[in-house]
Amino acid sequence: MTIQEIRAFNRFYTNLIGALNYSKHLYTPYTLTESRLLYELAHTPGTDAAELRAELSLDAGYLSRMLTKFEREGLVERGPSEHDARRQRVTLTPQGRGTAALLDERSRDAVGALLDRVDPDKRQRLVEALRTAREILSADETPAGTPRASARRDGPVLRGPLPGDLGWMVQRHGAVYAAEYGWDATFEGLVARIVADFAADHDERLERVWIAELDGRPVGSVMCVRDEAPDTARLRLLLVEPEARGHGLGERMVDAVVDFARDAGYREVVLWTNDLLAAARKLYVRAGFTLVAEKPHHSYGADLVGQDWRLPLVEQPAGSAS
Repeated sequence: MTIQEIRAFNRFYTNLIGALNYSKHLYTPYTLTESRLLYELAHTPGTDAAELRAELSLDAGYLSRMLTKFEREGLVERGPSEHDARRQRVTLTPQGRGTAALLDERSRDAVGALLDRVDPDKRQRLVEALRTAREILSADETPAGTPRASARRDGPVLRGPLPGDLGWMVQRHGAVYAAEYGWDATFEGLVARIVADFAADHDERLERVWIAELDGRPVGSVMCVRDEAPDTARLRLLLVEPEARGHGLGERMVDAVVDFARDAGYREVVLWTNDLLAAARKLYVRAGFTLVAEKPHHSYGADLVGQDWRLPLVEQPAGSAS
């Protein structure tokens, strides 16, 4: 009976996502496998061909033919690995990155359209069920010692807060901003008030905290809360520990906030930051936020320029005010 149920779900899901006719489903000339390969290359730059073969469980000849096709179309470049000349390093070209980004956008839109059919109150249930299935089925699937084994076991993850994590957010914001920008204790006090307000009263359907974890310890945080403006979410307290930067955690956390806000029915996401936080501002631009206002101020013992950023989640009717 168990086997029958799993096979029935497989048939249902492959039909639901258009896996059997993927190129037509996403209006792309690439098959599901080719699109998956481009996704992997976009998210793990400079990957060895052997690692790609292991990660995607592909036949060596099949992988080689796909890479040859991509190379011919100007999407990838191949060359010897810097660490082992016997291994082949594969990287996306600028054209390849653009193609991968377009495929990713269309895939996101397709999943968004699928979620639009699900009652908002049931979406979190669906996400938790999918996460549980993935965790159970992926347990021990990568043998120890294979190229990706340690990355899968110890790679960065986003999770909800555990007891003590909210206090950790306050402490680390105070410490990191003091060390990097010289901000005084008034900034830590501000963070403490924001976190305390969330802990005292928040709606799980509309507000959320994410903790980034690496090697079993917290290394980052971000928060989505209701803004005073109607139908507006506010991104707050984005932080990535210095030693954890370079893993794409900042981008993942910003995306998590935007995806959550969209699923929760918000019409836009706003945030306030300061102009000297250049790395964070790049993340906001990449996610589609636009700068709408800025104003000098003196806070946290420093002269700063505060900035308001905005990301509409619902397309505005032509001629409406921005």
